[in-house]
Amino acid sequence: MAACFLAGCDRSASKPTQATGSSDSESSPVAVTQKIRQKAAVSPIVAAARSQVGKTVAYDPAYVGLAYPGGDVPLEKGVCTDVVIRALLKALSMDLQRLVHEDMKAAFSEYPTIWGLKKPDRNIDHRRAPNLKRYFERQGYSVPVTQKKEDYLPGDLVACTVGRNLSHIMIVSDKKTRHGVPFVIHNIGSGTKEEDRLFDFPMTGHYRIRVEERARTR
Repeated sequence: MAACFLAGCDRSASKPTQATGSSDSESSPVAVTQKIRQKAAVSPIVAAARSQVGKTVAYDPAYVGLAYPGGDVPLEKGVCTDVVIRALLKALSMDLQRLVHEDMKAAFSEYPTIWGLKKPDRNIDHRRAPNLKRYFERQGYSVPVTQKKEDYLPGDLVACTVGRNLSHIMIVSDKKTRHGVPFVIHNIGSGTKEEDRLFDFPMTGHYRIRVEERARTR
């Protein structure tokens, strides 16, 4: 994909609220509990992906030799898959470089052969969207692809086709439009961004990695 957010306590009119202070209701036990719940409810995958916005500022698909395991290109650049790789590593300790490489070594023939490779390459395999799609499918992470906005939950992964059959992958955000359509976090050409583009492209895959299941297996 080359150039690919409580108010409501009574106040006297003669005693205005200070701009830098907290209202009584904001510091009440109920308000504090609500804020804690809201923060806890944020998907760790979404939080990890959003942390890349403003840091990954370029799209660069160049082949790079990586350390192994846990290798990564410089944070300021990358492709759509790097957003997913970094988010899952930070949120769930899922090292897709290692996981995909090991699965490809065990079942190389089950993966796409569009690059003409005869064996796995741990530097690039996990950075290719078709390979990530196949890995997620093989792990049982697939859920139905639909055109219903409510079917897409924060932290879900969505694969799609952009332009002339280019594979792309995005992370569903917890932020929504006024119509309730989730935003996505992805890098489609100018760095990691959070945008209203969920239904912009033909979808080819929908995956859900349940945080609680990953926690039990680590």
